[in-house]
Amino acid sequence: MRGKKEFPISSQKKKTGVIAPKRFVQRLKKQNELFRSYMHQDAHEFLNFLLNELVDILEKEAHAVKSDPETSSPPEKIANGPKHAQANGVSKEPLVTWVHKNFQGILTNETRCLQCETVTERDETFFDLSLDIEQNSSITSCLKNFSSTETLNAEDKFFCDKCCSLQEAQKRMKIKKPPHILVIHLKRFKYIEQLGRYKKLSYRVVFPLELKLSNTVEDADIEYSLFAVVVHVGSGPNHGHYVSLVKSHNHWLFFDDENVEMIDESAVQTFFGSAQEYSSNTDHGWKHTILVFFQNKRIKEQCIWFLLFMVENISTAEIQSNWEFGRSYPHTTELVLQLRSLSTDPPFSCFDFDVTVAGFTEAGPVNFY
Repeated sequence: MRGKKEFPISSQKKKTGVIAPKRFVQRLKKQNELFRSYMHQDAHEFLNFLLNELVDILEKEAHAVKSDPETSSPPEKIANGPKHAQANGVSKEPLVTWVHKNFQGILTNETRCLQCETVTERDETFFDLSLDIEQNSSITSCLKNFSSTETLNAEDKFFCDKCCSLQEAQKRMKIKKPPHILVIHLKRFKYIEQLGRYKKLSYRVVFPLELKLSNTVEDADIEYSLFAVVVHVGSGPNHGHYVSLVKSHNHWLFFDDENVEMIDESAVQTFFGSAQEYSSNTDHGWKHTILVFFQNKRIKEQCIWFLLFMVENISTAEIQSNWEFGRSYPHTTELVLQLRSLSTDPPFSCFDFDVTVAGFTEAGPVNFY
């Protein structure tokens, strides 16, 4: 991006800005020695490292602020998060960050004893869902398989606390709290025992531009919009190249290192995979999607309504009558008035998902900075 002025994040008071990719990679190598060599790294592992590292940094910053009596304030809590015991025996919950607000969801592991019918539930958080894939399948079918019922018997029997013994049981995974940004990892690298090594699965896995997430605890369809895809280019797991496709301002952009070009939306389907087990390196035969990013449509619609109010001066009455969120929360008018008094300029982009969007998901004061 020569000739264009950059505004580094470190020098900005706001939480938005840019950073040169080379500086980002340098910092990455400094933080983790695994990235210091020229060996190929897995995009999914990198995503997990990045998100968890960001959480650690943000929590350290929050604790540093909390230790300062002049700036300390009651911390925000993570609902259903794991609790950590303090030295005095009083438990506390971890701090919530914008990473949690945007990427974290909650899974419920339901296990039903077939003897006494008792259902045991165990919650766990996730930043992404890793799905097993099959030839000529879809993300929707992969999600259904992910939540399919599994019978525990023979050597895998479940210990039922009520029966006080091992019993046959059925278990399944369901999404208790869908994340704002749903990241799906397609498990294309599989260990083959006969070969004694990992192999890349070139299976064709179709994913939609609009996804309805149905395997939730409430059995209510949650609608998502596709906005980013990470693609692995190569025939095996030990070598290759990563490219990405990102939707920005209603246009799809193709990123290949320093090369960025606009592409047609129909080009996304060329990265579904190969319909045949073995394919040539022509017509995208070796290009397969690894990571898929979906954005919660409801959150995006909330942003648009707020933007219309602040820019176009749409009345609060119209928002309450047309906006589904307004019908669920009667104090929408109060919240909108708070936003109006804070700023007359949009503090966010309604098309590019910003970290401040998480502030609109619940009623109450909104902090833009």
